[in-house]
Amino acid sequence: MMDEPDLQPLEARLGYTFKDRKLLAMAVTHPSATQSFVPDGCDNQRLEFLGDAVLQLAFAHMLYIRYSDMAEGPLTKARARMVNERTLSDMARKVDLGSELIMSRGEEANGGRERVSALADAFEAAVGAVYMDSDFPTALKVIECIYGAVIGEGAALPDIDNPKGELQELVQANSPDAPVYRLESASGPDHDRLFESTVHHGGRELGRGSGKTKKEAESAAAAEALKLLKAETPEVEQTDGSAV
Repeated sequence: MMDEPDLQPLEARLGYTFKDRKLLAMAVTHPSATQSFVPDGCDNQRLEFLGDAVLQLAFAHMLYIRYSDMAEGPLTKARARMVNERTLSDMARKVDLGSELIMSRGEEANGGRERVSALADAFEAAVGAVYMDSDFPTALKVIECIYGAVIGEGAALPDIDNPKGELQELVQANSPDAPVYRLESASGPDHDRLFESTVHHGGRELGRGSGKTKKEAESAAAAEALKLLKAETPEVEQTDGSAV
């Protein structure tokens, strides 16, 4: 059993001082930490569950207030961008959560401190811990401070006219690999060319499109791929954007 960790530096990076520091200790306790200091015998999974809900509400609130003329669809996409696994792990790195994680030696040896999923889970748990130790307005302020310029004017908004960007964001929520575009054909005279492109990910063709330029053909292929993925997994338009 380890001594209780010194989490004051992490509190400073989070911008919040805990009344019950055991909540923060729990938030940084990875499920693998069976032999480490575990407050009340708990890891961070329950706080992760709570923090996810707090983040969803926080960004729904912020986007609703900031963008009063925006429809539900773009608002949902913007929120998904802010709470997907990759963005959450980026925020965890911003406050150096990885260095504070309590985990087994095996998990650490296997790169656990830099694992995207572990960082994202710990960040959600930290938000949940702040909420449990205070209230929603306080948690909201902490979230706004950590995200900073990412939620500045327009920064959270998805480009609804950029299917290639949206597709890349969608597939890379769970994979480090970007979509790959291939020019399949080019036909017609020089002044009136027609290009056909396909887009692939994970060895699978996701979409096919055509256009007067290669860029138009790739955008059309990306749009088809988005339709396919959203039809296969409808919740990608409603949840954290991590399903594809």
